[in-house]
Amino acid sequence: MKWPNDFINKIICGDVVEVMKKIPDGATDLVITSPPYNIKNSTGNGLKDGRGGKWANAALQKGYANYNDCMPHEEYVNWQRKCLTEMMRVIPGTGAIFYNHKWRVQDGLLQDRQDIVNGFPVRQIIIWKRKGGLNFNPGYFLPTYEVIYVIAKPKFKLSPKANAHGDVWEFTQEMKNEHPAAFPVNLINRIVSSTNAKIILDPFMGSGTTAISAINFKRDYIGIDISPEYCGMALKRIKHHKPQIKLL
Repeated sequence: MKWPNDFINKIICGDVVEVMKKIPDGATDLVITSPPYNIKNSTGNGLKDGRGGKWANAALQKGYANYNDCMPHEEYVNWQRKCLTEMMRVIPGTGAIFYNHKWRVQDGLLQDRQDIVNGFPVRQIIIWKRKGGLNFNPGYFLPTYEVIYVIAKPKFKLSPKANAHGDVWEFTQEMKNEHPAAFPVNLINRIVSSTNAKIILDPFMGSGTTAISAINFKRDYIGIDISPEYCGMALKRIKHHKPQIKLL
């Protein structure tokens, strides 16, 4: 693979860390991504074997294509830290990473992902408030939000007037997407429109939402995903997309 022709405005199917290693230092302006949450190793979510159970009506009950999302916790943390290290390398001093994850309760205690982001320059946490959710545990209230860690290099700045947005964003989760855990386009539109980034990387591209948003704002994108199924899904979606800008 050669930079930039084999990367810019392409969906690359492969191992996330190995593909990112081929991107030059500081070559992308912004990273927007949401990794798999390692949900099938949860202590109480009823999604152990992928056959449904309590999650029978949930989009993730069939799991991800080409990835089982069930690593031992320490292995998962080490993998995500390797991913973040590569993301930090490929953004310049003016760059940032918008890293979406979900806090959860494990063995009765909050798992807030500090073991993943500790040591990285987290500048802010954005709360993404979703509509509704699922909770099968009587030990705590229904979780209705996810978090976006803004991991920023020293010279990162928002575009003019973008700092007027608050740090709690309410967007309905994506309902009309074949991918089991897709970003809502409006959420990514807010991030993209709030920066001056020209090249945007999503190393867990999934169904291509980050690419769609980049196209909406005439930015370039790089997408990576390990699943040939999702890469195909993203390419098809991009091919048929007509740019639409809706700022919320």
